[in-house]
Amino acid sequence: MAEIQKIGFIGAGNMATALIKGLLESGTYKKDQIIASDKQDAAIKNISEQFGLKCCPTNQELVRGSSIVVLSVKPQSIREVLEEIKGAIRDDHLLISIAAGIPLSMIQDIIGKDIALIRVMPNTPALVQRGVSALAGGKWAGPQHMAEARAIFNSVGKTVQVQEPMMDAVTALSGSGPGYVFRIMECMVDAGVAVGLETQAALDLVVETFLGAAYLAKESGHSLAKLREMVTSPGGTTAEGLATFDKMGLADMTIEVVQAACRRSVELGKNY
Repeated sequence: MAEIQKIGFIGAGNMATALIKGLLESGTYKKDQIIASDKQDAAIKNISEQFGLKCCPTNQELVRGSSIVVLSVKPQSIREVLEEIKGAIRDDHLLISIAAGIPLSMIQDIIGKDIALIRVMPNTPALVQRGVSALAGGKWAGPQHMAEARAIFNSVGKTVQVQEPMMDAVTALSGSGPGYVFRIMECMVDAGVAVGLETQAALDLVVETFLGAAYLAKESGHSLAKLREMVTSPGGTTAEGLATFDKMGLADMTIEVVQAACRRSVELGKNY
């Protein structure tokens, strides 16, 4: 990656903050290579004080000073931002959008230039450098563009490359996934309290159980089914609990949850 290359973030909210932190801590970019803009003065002040970055008063100035532009704004703001910056976009720009549900075709139509576009769906564990991001490249995004984008998002976790038609499914599974996990964790804490544990003890047990199980799934080399079998003794406590899951339809419910989120992602994309 060229040393003189600069990356600009339009929108300095939580995800941009996480990405900037990851880029700096990983050494992928230096602070004089990163610039940011935001319509909220508080966000600009926070990003400037936290990282010592240059902040731009306008989005157009940021685009002119950047080689890579990350659109880290809410989906409902994307059209306004693109209309604002399209005159400043050069043919050699790489434009990366993390606006959920916004198709690359919409971005292309608004800016009216054949430039490299990449759509990304990160998730909130990026805030602690444990995220997973799915990337889909547009027609003019080549291997080097994708490598640059993956380096950015690898700084806050892992990346996978998918075709853009799969992005609604990605949004439903990993984008929304942390919310499902937190809800299940809440229910398990409540269940622990129901069988007599203090709330804090139940919370500690649940959080560490999820962390440990996830790490084991990642590092053991075994399938999820095999890991489940390893902890399930015939006629034991885990077997009894899992049987109740099956009786109450956990598998079907989970599929329905992800399908519902996927349908909503499709609907939101059409609305914008």
